[in-house]
Amino acid sequence: MSKFDKKALRDRLVEQRLHLEDRLARADALQGILRVWLIDRPDTVIGAYWPIKGEFDPLPALHRWKEDGELMDEPQRRRIGLPVIDKVHKTLTFHVWYPGCPMEEDAYGIPKPKDTELIVPTLLFVPCVGYGPGGYRLGYGGGFYDRTLAALQPRPFTVGVGFTNGFIDDFQPEPHDQPLDAILNDNGVVWPITPL
Repeated sequence: MSKFDKKALRDRLVEQRLHLEDRLARADALQGILRVWLIDRPDTVIGAYWPIKGEFDPLPALHRWKEDGELMDEPQRRRIGLPVIDKVHKTLTFHVWYPGCPMEEDAYGIPKPKDTELIVPTLLFVPCVGYGPGGYRLGYGGGFYDRTLAALQPRPFTVGVGFTNGFIDDFQPEPHDQPLDAILNDNGVVWPITPL
């Protein structure tokens, strides 16, 4: 798939996502799926993202996950991080986020935590413009997540999130694309495929 084809596909998928008539209902369904999926996860530090262009917003479910940990009086408190762009390496680092924390816009106009602690997530939620078989995702084309995942040691467990309209059955990954460990959409877990 050429760069031109990928750009056209990205544009079409974002446009579809922005105009989904039932996007709020799909988002509610995915909030529930995400909350249930997190129940058995051992992670205490999760990286997420600030939603743009009609993306699913994982932050309400993650804030609930954080509060649940506080109610259970866990020895290690749960923390949520949002990405901050490292302009030199064109990768992402994650800084603590909580509702009401100070925010500022990054170079792309996306809100990021301002002057909060750097954290290293063991679980990372990644937004998907599109996604396909094998756990591969179509992002916005900047390569930030692929470079970040290639550099992070240990590599976090990665989970793509998106709506069902983002599935691309004939998606062809490029050599630098990093497959995700799991993908969730508003119908449930779509990767890895589990036998019935």
